[in-house]
Amino acid sequence: MNEERLIQGLKKSDKEAFERFFYEYAPRIGSIAKSYLGTDDVDDIVQEVFIHVLKGIKRFRGESKLSTWLYRIIINVCNDFLKKRKRHREELVDFGDEEEPPYFEPASNTDVVKEVLEELSMDAMNRIMKKLSPSDRLLITMRDVDGLSYEEMANILGVPIGTVKSRLHYARGKLRKLLQGKDGAK
Repeated sequence: MNEERLIQGLKKSDKEAFERFFYEYAPRIGSIAKSYLGTDDVDDIVQEVFIHVLKGIKRFRGESKLSTWLYRIIINVCNDFLKKRKRHREELVDFGDEEEPPYFEPASNTDVVKEVLEELSMDAMNRIMKKLSPSDRLLITMRDVDGLSYEEMANILGVPIGTVKSRLHYARGKLRKLLQGKDGAK
């Protein structure tokens, strides 16, 4: 089932299309949410994203790829989550997973990420990434993990390509400092 047929199936509330969409995209949604939020509330976020997709799929016009549209929904749901968390001033407690964290594999040849992967465990990389702001984590994940182009990132974030490049440059600089043991990371 190609993307166009998948979209048409979702618009018609086809069970098979929804199942395919879920199994294909749920892990990706969870991974993006975890990297953006740095918390274990991923299941709630995934569920909320799917609710938004089901409610909004009929309005999807196909002017972008399904994955680009989905990425925007994920970001909006994560931003809403952050606003609620900030409003309630609740301290989220991380009890840790008994499962192994997801495998981190960069989609591009970024020097920082490439060098770090050779030296750090996935757990150590997750701890360092959590020290970055959600927006910095998102930028690095979008480009270096998911392999999105600058144009795709600009469309998803609703900013010019130059802004994406600039923000990513500064985010990578912050990551580089953390990896070198500066700013309290050791």
